[in-house]
Amino acid sequence: MDLDPAQLLTVAREEALLGKSEGGVPIGAALFTVDGELLGRGHNRRVQDGDPSMHAETAAFRNAGRRPHYRDTIMVTTLSPCWYCSGLVRQFAIPHVVIGESRTFTGGHEWLAEHGVTVTLLDDPECVKLMTEFIAEHPELWFEDIGTSS
Repeated sequence: MDLDPAQLLTVAREEALLGKSEGGVPIGAALFTVDGELLGRGHNRRVQDGDPSMHAETAAFRNAGRRPHYRDTIMVTTLSPCWYCSGLVRQFAIPHVVIGESRTFTGGHEWLAEHGVTVTLLDDPECVKLMTEFIAEHPELWFEDIGTSS
């Protein structure tokens, strides 16, 4: 990939910060073409919209709009995609995922790699800090978001 994955992550990180400022879960995502054209961006809006399916990757994908195919796209996300968002990547044959971090949560990125998706894991310190602080400050919301609340 000729594009700088860290540069692409900047857009997703901006979205995560926007979500945090709205009182939501600070996860952001963006969908780009392999040439670097931004197609859509979004952030987790579960809290803001009262919609448990509005994850960051879903928001970015929806904001990108319809395309005849997604074989020329890159999904960029601040956090390892959960199983739901990993399914979206596989369903629409998105061939590359750039991930800010997976220390605080390891979703389905290994499964994606096993199924031919190129995974670039950046281990970005800003993404790690953002999620670590959020989880410490809002554990109940975090565990609700990842589907493990009791």
